[in-house]
Amino acid sequence: MSFLSMVEAQLPPGFRFHPRDDELICDYLAAKVTGDRSGGGFWGSPMMVDVDLNKCEPWDLPEMACVGGKEWYFFSLRDRKYATGQRTNRATLSGYWKATGKDRLVARKGMLVGMRKTLVFYQGRAPKGKKTDWVMHEYRMEGPGDPSKLSFKGQKEVVD
Repeated sequence: MSFLSMVEAQLPPGFRFHPRDDELICDYLAAKVTGDRSGGGFWGSPMMVDVDLNKCEPWDLPEMACVGGKEWYFFSLRDRKYATGQRTNRATLSGYWKATGKDRLVARKGMLVGMRKTLVFYQGRAPKGKKTDWVMHEYRMEGPGDPSKLSFKGQKEVVD
């Protein structure tokens, strides 16, 4: 039995971990980045684990980051494609995560706190990869309180 399964077994019946976009950024991601354990979110919570997306395939995520249902919440460090560049490496052994659509604003009380990017997993190599049903929402902090464009991202995995 995995650690997450043991934690899930101790939760009360009907428990659902379903934070809003602004809660993911302000209460979880911000606390993780700053190391603040006193905030509203559970910084060291098993609900939000660390995952290296470049070494993990989407179908491995449920075992690593699942707390019931078909949504998985986890942190992943941003991997740069090139040491001196800004492009993000989103490749795995069997495919890659491709951004789709435009970034969405995430606000709290009318103030910008971050952005949400939607990614779709493709098997194979670009540009001939085959689109799959795996969809991920990637969150980043932005706005006036943003301490120097943090590269640590929280991510919400959604499979339809």
